Amino acid sequence: MLGSLLKQIVSRIGRIPEEIRQALREQKEAVCGRRPQLIDIVKMLQLITPTQPTFMVIDALDECAAVQRYRLLDSLEQILEKSPGTRIFMTGRPHIRAEIETRLAGRVTSVSVGPTRDDIARFLHSRLSEDETPDAMDASLEADILKKIPEHISEMCAAAMILRVPSHFIG
Repeated sequence: MLGSLLKQIVSRIGRIPEEIRQALREQKEAVCGRRPQLIDIVKMLQLITPTQPTFMVIDALDECAAVQRYRLLDSLEQILEKSPGTRIFMTGRPHIRAEIETRLAGRVTSVSVGPTRDDIARFLHSRLSEDETPDAMDASLEADILKKIPEHISEMCAAAMILRVPSHFIG
């Protein structure tokens, strides 16, 4: 993920910094031209992000395996240390909020966003009205679906949005 991010950032700038060009050359000359390792990518991002406004968007962080998520958050912390102007926007389900707040301590603002029961009921109603086999369901089953699913799913669909905002920007 961070390698892809580095590639996107580098492709947007006019001139690739010599340090990054050299690091990529060294990787190419390594055994079998191996790809840059995470530590190398983090160092390159630390070199390039302070020189320009950088916005990173990471969606569905909760779907990342826990071990990989820890490594990603630790890497982001290292990047933020060298690049205080970098902004990171992440989404994920609420169960990872504490992990993010711990790993990026003092660097995050959390905002909970999620559908209301009415939002879910409206969505279900619209989908049920598009049913191609309307005879497969009676009014009682439809009423149960419209009542029970919104009660149980609204908590599952909530998303924690994490925005990195340094305290000196908060008025």
